Amino acid sequence: VVMTAPQCFVAIALVYFIFSDPSSPSRDMTELLPLSAAVPEGTCVADATTLGHTAPQEPFVVTEPALMSTPASTEELPKVAGVDDDQKVTPFEVVSKSGIDYRKLTRDFGCSVIDGALIQRFERVTGVRAHTWLRRGLFFSHKDLNKMLDTYERGEPIYLYTGRGPTSEAMHLGHMIPFMFSKYLQDALQAVIVIQMSDDEKFYFKEGRLEEFHRLSRQNAKDIIACGFDPQRTFIFSNLETVGGGMYEVVVRLMHDTRGKDVQAIFGLGLENSIGQISWPCFQAAPAFSQAFRTILRLRAPGPASSPNSEDRPVFCLVPMAIDQAPYFRMARDFAGGSGGRYLKPAEIHSEFLVGLGGIQSKMSSTAPKDGADVKKVAPTIFLTDAADEIASKIRVGAFSGGGATKEEHRENGANLRIDVPYQWLLYFLDDDDELRRIAVEYSSGRMLTGEIKKIMTACVTKFIAAHQVARAAVTDDVISTFFTARPMNLTRAPRPTLPPIADEELARIGIDFDRYFGVYTA
Repeated sequence: VVMTAPQCFVAIALVYFIFSDPSSPSRDMTELLPLSAAVPEGTCVADATTLGHTAPQEPFVVTEPALMSTPASTEELPKVAGVDDDQKVTPFEVVSKSGIDYRKLTRDFGCSVIDGALIQRFERVTGVRAHTWLRRGLFFSHKDLNKMLDTYERGEPIYLYTGRGPTSEAMHLGHMIPFMFSKYLQDALQAVIVIQMSDDEKFYFKEGRLEEFHRLSRQNAKDIIACGFDPQRTFIFSNLETVGGGMYEVVVRLMHDTRGKDVQAIFGLGLENSIGQISWPCFQAAPAFSQAFRTILRLRAPGPASSPNSEDRPVFCLVPMAIDQAPYFRMARDFAGGSGGRYLKPAEIHSEFLVGLGGIQSKMSSTAPKDGADVKKVAPTIFLTDAADEIASKIRVGAFSGGGATKEEHRENGANLRIDVPYQWLLYFLDDDDELRRIAVEYSSGRMLTGEIKKIMTACVTKFIAAHQVARAAVTDDVISTFFTARPMNLTRAPRPTLPPIADEELARIGIDFDRYFGVYTA
């Protein structure tokens, strides 16, 4: 499968923007402001320390950084959001010295936090209780979630968009967080979801054969379908098979309105990168606009330009994602803002990362160790195809502990929950707040040993993966073909009874304000 001639032409044109002379009179001379420069839009409070440690917090002002703004020096590039001396959070790499500072990312990416009041409104509008990960602040920030709820409350259609870049035969547990939450959102909002399999992206950014990344798209789709997505409301697509028509029209418009300087500033991509890498952000952003999916969203094809009703109104999109993907949709939202209402700014909801077994400094990854790395020192990854004994071994040997170096030391000082990987995983995979509270108290006091919490972690993870493997085994080639077929989707909604409101005292303890350590670190 190869890129069509028009696709190649537009991709080359994008690179021209970077190579072209900025002094040319035909070129827009505006440059980017540093990402920290912005006009205040509102106030939000985010997590005060890494991995959600509850502490006294102060409001800080955030806004969505502007792309096209007043001229700046052409001699230095704006700083890439999410990158500083302590951490690097980009679509291409996530690493930190002592754990990800989500408060700083919320500010850098111009997001708002999800608090109890917003969760209350979500429950009232949808008639569905908040997901555990929403209550615990693991999905912690957003852009325009209130606007999405406004749209939903008016009875207007919305759709969801997420994706997967296939790099391995099997997905791991970290990959499943956005998909499991997206399945919850599909049910809660009774919404269509589109899922992009970016086989082309991985060919641009990873070593490997294009044909292999294409094959892995269908293999990984088995894990995605096994989450339980509704086949009447779900369209999964491979870019290699699908880009064209309405989708490509949106890509072309994105490329036309996006300068090479913008891509360079947002993603850190430059002249040393390939044309495929530089043009890729437009392909990831395009599915966030409903015009890319006229068939499945039952939109009319565009008519004569002079007609006031040349096509249906655009459909609002909500994109669930890990926070490292936010730069793509910063670009998408800026593009939509300049479209005169033709395209709607997509809403976003962001998750924290499931930390790797080796420690809180990085997220779980399926990427093989680089040449020269000591494989024995690389933390293992738990894949969805692992057997129970493999899972137990990986956790027992590889899960970093915040407990004492000796039994005596641990009994005396207890465990540091903030850096303890088993405890951080239980925030995701143990739903029972009372049991989690008991573990937090016992383990931090030293009464519970590291071996005990690792056994609890093993039981939770093994149970989840065993159930997933049963569901995956039922996904046949015919089932996959159904999900990969573009067809009109079910846009209906069934009414739901109104839920009783959340008590005021509970509102103050959920979302960004959830104390995931249950008072252990409260003075």
